[in-house]
Amino acid sequence: MKELVELSVKTIIINRNEFLSVKGSIDTNVYYIESGSLRLFVLDDDDEQVIRFGYQDNLIVSMDSFLTGKPSNYFIQAIKKTVIRVITRQQVDNFIKNEKNQIYWIKILENLALQQLEREIDILTNSPIERYNRVLSRSPQLFQQIPLKHIANYLRMSAETLSRLKKS
Repeated sequence: MKELVELSVKTIIINRNEFLSVKGSIDTNVYYIESGSLRLFVLDDDDEQVIRFGYQDNLIVSMDSFLTGKPSNYFIQAIKKTVIRVITRQQVDNFIKNEKNQIYWIKILENLALQQLEREIDILTNSPIERYNRVLSRSPQLFQQIPLKHIANYLRMSAETLSRLKKS
């Protein structure tokens, strides 16, 4: 990931609860999180549904807008003060002109696709304990970086249910 992050010539800081990107905006950047945390979510009848998180040393992107150049369906919001390196689509396009870098970029995209597939399994798994255990085994650091209320939303359960599962 180091090679990709080195493309960035811009660092931004967003404060807690500020939006990095909102639904309806065109966002063709990839973001590398140096510190802090973000959540990517959609609105469903005024209910927020967390799709993924980003925290230190992770990438986050409005993939729909990045790939199509069209308005995104996603919001990206800071959970706490976050320092972000911005990598533009043009920088990525120039980077992948080199065949070695194309392979590297494909691996990044494959990883993002696999994460999304894991997410779909999480949503489709019926038992709250199964969802909790899957996420805990895959991303234990999540529980140190992200408030429980957001993790509970991501897992499609109440904060009280998540709290009980954590205790057991």
